[in-house]
Amino acid sequence: MSEPKALTQPFPKPGPAVAHAYRELHLAIEGNEDQKKSLGNPSTLPRPWIPSTCTQPQLRIELWNWLEAAVTWINHELVFAPDDALPCCWPHHAHLVHEIAVLVDLRYRAETALDSHPLEEWHRYALPAFIERMRHRVRQHCDHHHANPVPHRGRFSRHISNEHAQQRCHAYAADVRSLSEQPAGGDAESKTPTLRVVDDHSGELFD
Repeated sequence: MSEPKALTQPFPKPGPAVAHAYRELHLAIEGNEDQKKSLGNPSTLPRPWIPSTCTQPQLRIELWNWLEAAVTWINHELVFAPDDALPCCWPHHAHLVHEIAVLVDLRYRAETALDSHPLEEWHRYALPAFIERMRHRVRQHCDHHHANPVPHRGRFSRHISNEHAQQRCHAYAADVRSLSEQPAGGDAESKTPTLRVVDDHSGELFD
């Protein structure tokens, strides 16, 4: 008898800071007047589908962790043709970062729906449209524009390889460090780092 194995894996859940951002956005729309008033100006609320609005370091790193897990999940669960795989270097392409954040947000919202219609639309429209745009914009250029390509390995194996995982981790760490260098104008709390980069070799981030 074969070992028990789930046929599908669940979509990654966001961390507590990202989940809190979604709760605040929900209250800004559906909450009572006191709840809406306590949130302040809704235009200043962080929106996980727009990474640049997530200016608190803990929120930002949780967002990168979530997007990282979601991209790996999409490549594992939903991609069959190699050319459809999201590239392992996606954090180094700003246009992919913008689109992937929206794609993951749409999937997250579809997962919380009480019927299957939003999820069916995500499978029918959002994901295929994104993959088509990605293939035109990136696929034919990535292997030539990045050092040390590994053409003999599968794209998913390359995505989860330590080399490329570390490259993405360094990109996330640099992005989080940039929050402390933003010009004055934001609140003091958003400029106070709540996590540190403690390993320059691995690029790992710790609380």
